[in-house]
Amino acid sequence: MDEKWEIELYENARGEKLVEEFFDSLEVKARLKINHAIELLETFGLEGGYPHVKKLTGSDLWEYRILGSDSIRILYVSITGKIFLILHGFKKKKQKTPTKEIKIAQVRLQEYLARKKIIDH
Repeated sequence: MDEKWEIELYENARGEKLVEEFFDSLEVKARLKINHAIELLETFGLEGGYPHVKKLTGSDLWEYRILGSDSIRILYVSITGKIFLILHGFKKKKQKTPTKEIKIAQVRLQEYLARKKIIDH
């Protein structure tokens, strides 16, 4: 089997682990579902989330839908070198993914990429 994908949880420039904090705030059952989803992504890559994954139109973001009493969404991107960067997680309350939540993930991605560019050079 191919090498596993690496999962990276977003951390801001101040070192705050915002995604991890969100996960930790959830009930045990929801955290177990998230851990299972992450294991599937690690093992199977882009096919790991089927049928719970969809590409968000007009962006680089993917949405992992974790179903249950809490509808949890994880927004992430795939980056070079078989890495998934998990940018944002939230509880979904409406049918459509809120623009505000997508914007948070996009801002975090831009900030992450800008920081990596500085570090890489």
